[in-house]
Amino acid sequence: MRHFGHIAPEVRQRLFHLEPCEFTADSSARLLAVALGATLYSPATRPRLADDIVKQTGRGVVSMVLCLEDSIGDEEVADAEENLVRQFKDLAGRDGMDLPLLFIRVRTPEQIPDLVERLGAAARLLSGFVMPKFTEERGIPFLEALASAETSSGRRLFAMPVLESPELLYRESRVETLEGISRAVDKYRERVLALRLGVTDFCSSYGLRRAPDMTAYDVQVVASVIADVVNMMGRADGTGFTVTGPVWEYFRVQERMFKPQLRRSPFLEGKAEELREALIEHAMDGLLREITLDQANGLQGKTCIHPSHVLPVHALSVVSHEEYSDAQDILRSERGGGGVLRSAYTNKMNEVKPHRAWAERTLLRAEVFGVANEDIGFVELLAAGIPD
Repeated sequence: MRHFGHIAPEVRQRLFHLEPCEFTADSSARLLAVALGATLYSPATRPRLADDIVKQTGRGVVSMVLCLEDSIGDEEVADAEENLVRQFKDLAGRDGMDLPLLFIRVRTPEQIPDLVERLGAAARLLSGFVMPKFTEERGIPFLEALASAETSSGRRLFAMPVLESPELLYRESRVETLEGISRAVDKYRERVLALRLGVTDFCSSYGLRRAPDMTAYDVQVVASVIADVVNMMGRADGTGFTVTGPVWEYFRVQERMFKPQLRRSPFLEGKAEELREALIEHAMDGLLREITLDQANGLQGKTCIHPSHVLPVHALSVVSHEEYSDAQDILRSERGGGGVLRSAYTNKMNEVKPHRAWAERTLLRAEVFGVANEDIGFVELLAAGIPD
């Protein structure tokens, strides 16, 4: 699989200076953590789930979570498990088909080995499990169950803990909770692919819900948690983990209170103005702003609950030609001892040693999402990726 693999090769050649790489479920954890991109959630109760997965793969989705937790009712769990096993076996019987990275979001640790056993040979399609409301106390049993299932199945399985518990949100218990989470995931580091943020649960603790005109970073109680999670869990010194962006809840907006945030200038040519209007109509300008703020705050990828959110996440994950040029220059000069140099675009200072970690992260993102040609921006990437 590859990002933007759903568009024609000749279109990719026009868009990309460096095309996205190909990867598989067996690629390195370091690469897959970035390649997750927009992770699309789907309730495990969907009767045509196998067909849905195939359909979304054809639209550019490369990672999905099939949910047995909050997206379904308590009384639906048993039927959802049966459906999930049936749909996986359906997919396993379809030969020669590219599928996304597939994860199951469970409720209890006991579900992990049980589902792997029930999946049988179809477990080869499974990349891992999403673990809700993760703390040290609640999380260790999930990780132990994952390790056991991995051993019994002979299949590498990844964990994606969701950081969403009230203990993490409340100021008086936050540091202690984060320290406990750090101990738990560090012990199972090779199995933890990424940490996911459960911002909806954070908001619920205070009876809050952000409007489509606002991002998670406008809700200060939430922004403070994101900052502390990145501070303690997302460091670039080798101790950190990939932390993914929070979910965007909106598909459309009926009535706007604030002026649209999506500026006009990138949309002035051709039919791009129509795309701008469509993005605004569907509340995508707020999503685009939140994705940009995710990236500025050290988050990679995003939890998505609607297919229309996937392409904007991926388009804004593509490395610009300018970023790529700066990153290459920094790492080349770093090998020569450091110093300060002027950007090849002559618009900024590149200080070699302080910018080294940024450059390394940027080149990894470039490998996964590609590097845009000099005259290509996110609007062109968006327009090219939208299905006809």
